[in-house]
Amino acid sequence: MEVSSDPVQPTQQASTRKGGLRTMPFVIANEAFEKVASVGLHANMILYLTVVYNLSNATGTSILFLWNAISNFMPTLGAFLSDSYLGRFRVIGCGTVVSLLGLILLWFTAIFRQVRPPSCDQTTGNCISPNSAQLAMLFSSFALMSIGSGGIRPCSLAFGADQLDKPENPNNAQVLQSFFNWYYASVGISIMISVTVIVYIQTEAGWVLGFGVPVGLMLFSTVMFFLGSPLYVKIKANKSLITGLAQVVIAAVRNRHLALPPKDSDGWYHHNKDSRLVAPTEKLRFLNKACIIRNPAKDIETDGKSTEPCNICTVQEVEVLKALIKVIPIWSAGIVIAVTISQQAFPVLQASTMDRHFINNFEIPPGSFGVFGILTLTIWVVIYDRVVVPWLRKYTKLPRGLSLKQRMGIGLLLSCVGTSVAALVETERRRRAINEGLENQPHGLVKMSAMWLVPQHCITGIAEAFNIIGQIEFYYSQFPKSMSSIAVALFSLGLGVGNLVGSLIVVILDHVTKQGGNVSWVSNNLNKGHYDYYYWVVAILCVANFFYFLLCGWAYGPEEQNVWDDGEAKIDEEIPIPIGSPTLF
Repeated sequence: MEVSSDPVQPTQQASTRKGGLRTMPFVIANEAFEKVASVGLHANMILYLTVVYNLSNATGTSILFLWNAISNFMPTLGAFLSDSYLGRFRVIGCGTVVSLLGLILLWFTAIFRQVRPPSCDQTTGNCISPNSAQLAMLFSSFALMSIGSGGIRPCSLAFGADQLDKPENPNNAQVLQSFFNWYYASVGISIMISVTVIVYIQTEAGWVLGFGVPVGLMLFSTVMFFLGSPLYVKIKANKSLITGLAQVVIAAVRNRHLALPPKDSDGWYHHNKDSRLVAPTEKLRFLNKACIIRNPAKDIETDGKSTEPCNICTVQEVEVLKALIKVIPIWSAGIVIAVTISQQAFPVLQASTMDRHFINNFEIPPGSFGVFGILTLTIWVVIYDRVVVPWLRKYTKLPRGLSLKQRMGIGLLLSCVGTSVAALVETERRRRAINEGLENQPHGLVKMSAMWLVPQHCITGIAEAFNIIGQIEFYYSQFPKSMSSIAVALFSLGLGVGNLVGSLIVVILDHVTKQGGNVSWVSNNLNKGHYDYYYWVVAILCVANFFYFLLCGWAYGPEEQNVWDDGEAKIDEEIPIPIGSPTLF
């Protein structure tokens, strides 16, 4: 049974019969087990591509960047389908099933020898590349998992909130905040498990069991989610924000020949009843034509709504689009840092050639070193919130210690430092490998502790805490409440574009540096290649991006407290911000 999204009496009666705390095990389990299943695959996948599928390091890294990009683009599509057509329950359900199919398909590539190339002959070094059919099956599994995640990630949190959101409850805000905390805690724990336990199983027990465990977890997640179906509040789809923004553009184009009314001509513009925004701002004035009333009797219905949204929109819808356009330059400055925080492949390859012993004889899997960045991020967020903010507040007089643009800028600066440290560590690793006579032994172990890789992960984790969380809070503070979901959507799109840029960088460097018979900087042999040069290129891009951000921040102007229809200044609102890696989103 689905309930309407309109706040009418039948909705309130239906919501009292359904939803509530009893649905939380089903909702949270779905997201948590999906994270354990998917994140654990990303962390170690470069080894599967290079060792099992005989792909080059550059090709494998480019594939992972593209896979991550698609996975970050899909949530926007999932959110659109959820809001406009299918509703959250159907989108999550479809996403869960599709993710399970993708995991099963990937599991089959490990089980059946016919669907992957034969192993390399280590004595001759001859490796047979995978054929088209083998690659098609591998890429199909990646595509299905990306599509599935696009259904789960943008809807799961909001679907859980739907089960608990009861405006008539005086403790409604506290209940929702408690849910957000438990939700993010469960997802954070899931990610920790995925980059440690799942990666360890893949490293020690092999790929069949290493992929089989995520399949079992995802199957359990699917069963749990559908078992709770009779208990869920299922809100019907309504017109999405994306649809509204598109209608503003269409209306502005259709009305492009209309003359703009004189200033302070409030009666010329269509706006919501009892709205404080009765006339659009003067910025981006060409969009104001989308809300001009030409014929009140023809354009406006008796209830105050427009007869044709693609011909005339409200002032509020126009201003929403303007707010989005205004933050695009700031958003674009976050693309390069997405390249640095998505560096999953090369650090794993480096760790696989180093001494990974930690305590006694325990050996950390190469794909598990990313946990140091996640731990650093989580610990720093707590320290910043409880210790640093109260101290800074005394001097800056700002509620959060630093302005949001300052926090984003610090994150960008730290990303420059983290990438530079990665370059220095790789320079030292390569120098030692050559001195130990391992230049022609790509799989030889260097007498150098892999703990040297920890600082770059930690610095990147702190950079992420400053910039990424700052980004989301910035978008949220500058938008009306109707655009709260855009914050995560913009971040997800930024990650997707950043992964595309990362893939392009690897492809270009590989092509350019191996011209004339030279060894590629991103060669399969780390000791012959120059991965340190790759890191320096990314570091230079980070520095250039930092100055670009300063320019965008100056052009944007002050972080105004935007007051919308509810009359509340949103900049100081406490909002639930995910703690953990980008995969939390």
